[in-house]
Amino acid sequence: MAKRSLPLSRVYGLLEPGPVVLITTAGSERPNVMTQSWHTMMEFEPPLVGCVISNRNHSFGLLRASRECVIGHPTVEIAEQVVACGNVSGAEVDKLARFGLTPKPAALVAAPLIGECYANLECRVADTGMVAKYGLFVLEVIKAWIDPR
Repeated sequence: MAKRSLPLSRVYGLLEPGPVVLITTAGSERPNVMTQSWHTMMEFEPPLVGCVISNRNHSFGLLRASRECVIGHPTVEIAEQVVACGNVSGAEVDKLARFGLTPKPAALVAAPLIGECYANLECRVADTGMVAKYGLFVLEVIKAWIDPR
């Protein structure tokens, strides 16, 4: 097979981790939700997740200010909403309402769980040492919820 050059701006598509998740954050006006796929497990106990969020995203400022979020694992049934959440800014739109996602109260953080997600991980920011340079937040999962079905 003949190979061709790939623009460096598209390398992320070869390495981008999964699964695609939804991240909710609490805001002064309303909670926000964003689609995210740049994350990785960093430690097992306590569970630490490395999560890259661009400083151009509305969620970046909300997470930096509140230092907490929820990572929701969506099901295939809400795939269209997940994609839609990634194509609209939460600075201008209440994405939970617009895309029919149900916010549920979390136990330990202000950001909401998403009712349609089969798992929700309540997180607090554990380390911001690489946020300014890379947008890399290290999150500690402090409570986990799963629908066993």
